[in-house]
Amino acid sequence: MNNEKKETLKVRFVSISIVVLAIAIFKPFGLAVWQWEVYLHLAAFGLIGAISCLVSELILAYLLRLPISSQRGVEYIIRRNLWFQIINTLLVSLLLCLYRHWAMSNNTVDNQLSWGNFFETLIIIAFCSYLLGLYWRFKFRNRYLTAELEETRMMNEQLQKMQQMNNETAVQKTISTSPTPDYETTITLVGSTKDKVSLKVSDLLYLESVGNYVKVCHLCNKEVRTDMIRSTLLQIEEMLHEYQLIARCHRAFLVNLGQVAQIVNTNSSMQLIVKHCHDSLPVSRSNMSQIKNTFKSL
Repeated sequence: MNNEKKETLKVRFVSISIVVLAIAIFKPFGLAVWQWEVYLHLAAFGLIGAISCLVSELILAYLLRLPISSQRGVEYIIRRNLWFQIINTLLVSLLLCLYRHWAMSNNTVDNQLSWGNFFETLIIIAFCSYLLGLYWRFKFRNRYLTAELEETRMMNEQLQKMQQMNNETAVQKTISTSPTPDYETTITLVGSTKDKVSLKVSDLLYLESVGNYVKVCHLCNKEVRTDMIRSTLLQIEEMLHEYQLIARCHRAFLVNLGQVAQIVNTNSSMQLIVKHCHDSLPVSRSNMSQIKNTFKSL
């Protein structure tokens, strides 16, 4: 068993212990009426929690294809933990509700199986899960920040390497083994009306969706120029689909990665600083993996 799985098991064990301790202190589900049997019920709660965590991990790993991995970045870890919380909260609530009905309804009528009992259990477990999520996120905050900074540093190194090769006119060899597109080719972006923009692909800085128009920010005679064409960003993206350096970083932005000066992380969000105009473009969570995969393929 590798260190990642050991740490995950440790986190799950501590979480289960904290929840069982909280139940022992506040005694919901009619636990107050039980005497020495309360310890058996608490042990059963802990066992149910362990079984639920195991099943939730199996669902994540084999059904949702989200294995335990710190190599996929901070965003992946946070997203995986969120899915675990959702699945595990629902599952453990259901199992506890069934246990209350089968093992605890003799002394407490309120433990009979019902929708009311299920939602009561769900609220209690969801509240505990939410507090635990905040606790672990705070505990690992420095680790996440360090990982984000390291990830950003590596991406900046890949960016500089790619741009250096671009200056040596060899960037095509790093993208694909098939015939590569020429980024010095002049293309014409045409809108739904008579407006159009002709430019070299390498001179394109970024494109932004502005209502029914697309703003084209590009270099013209080594000066930054912006033009507006009546079109959608999706249509322009289809025109440029063969140029892998033109990537979508946000639902409202397409960026030429060859014209990105630097990648920065601010308040847990990634920003791309564009050369020449120094505009800052956001990278949405849904497009983060595309940007990372593009850099990894260089």
